[in-house]
Amino acid sequence: QVQIVESGGGLVQPGGSLRLSCTSPQITFDYYAIKWFRQAPGADREGVSCVSSSGSGEGTYYADSVKGRFAISRDSAKNTVSLQMNSLKPEDTAVYYCASGRWCYQHGRRADKNDMDYWGKGTLVNISS
Repeated sequence: QVQIVESGGGLVQPGGSLRLSCTSPQITFDYYAIKWFRQAPGADREGVSCVSSSGSGEGTYYADSVKGRFAISRDSAKNTVSLQMNSLKPEDTAVYYCASGRWCYQHGRRADKNDMDYWGKGTLVNISS
């Protein structure tokens, strides 16, 4: 069974930063698109950012709500995908999930939660003063 493991969540004041990480003991992330989602209480799970498989040429994308504040990156040597989150706002409070899939953007649309193959259990990010 494929495990996806997130880490790095916590409580941060507005304006602060957090770095989330995602890894798997079983799969090599370079071969997969890796996407971060988040789910706030009472809300649907929404896509935050996606990085395409290495060599696919598809690049990365971000939700409009985090563009300019969040940055997704790969560390192939550590088999890790990270999400650097800066200038955090209370509305960023959510459980953040990492998921693997085959693509980030295809046929004119972004991959959604139904397109992902494996999921982590999530890490809680709480932005509060």
